Amino acid sequence: MKLWLLLHLAGVVLFVGNIMTAAFWKVRAEFQKNPAVIHHAVKNVMLADFVFTIPGLILIVVSGIVMAVRAGISMHGFNWLTLSLILFAITGVIWLAILIPLQRAMIRHSAACIESGNISKAYV
Repeated sequence: MKLWLLLHLAGVVLFVGNIMTAAFWKVRAEFQKNPAVIHHAVKNVMLADFVFTIPGLILIVVSGIVMAVRAGISMHGFNWLTLSLILFAITGVIWLAILIPLQRAMIRHSAACIESGNISKAYV
């Protein structure tokens, strides 16, 4: 059980830590008002989502379910655990449907900003 708890905590650190640092680096890049720096930041924020956020999410869900089953917590019916999984799934759908397309648009617009040398209204 200790290994699963360690994996669960590692997943939380990866998941939440990447979200916080991604926001930090994107905001920091935009303060510089340099299109090349902004483009580099938004590309790497999206890459970090795939490298850190998704594995963190998988660790959280898998280890959480394993620990719940081992602890004898019911996975049937509506309880705090199923509600947590439903809410986690909703955030995943929002990420896939809204945030990924927005990130891709930021990458496209920031690349165009490099060519023009100015941060366009389309990016902002």
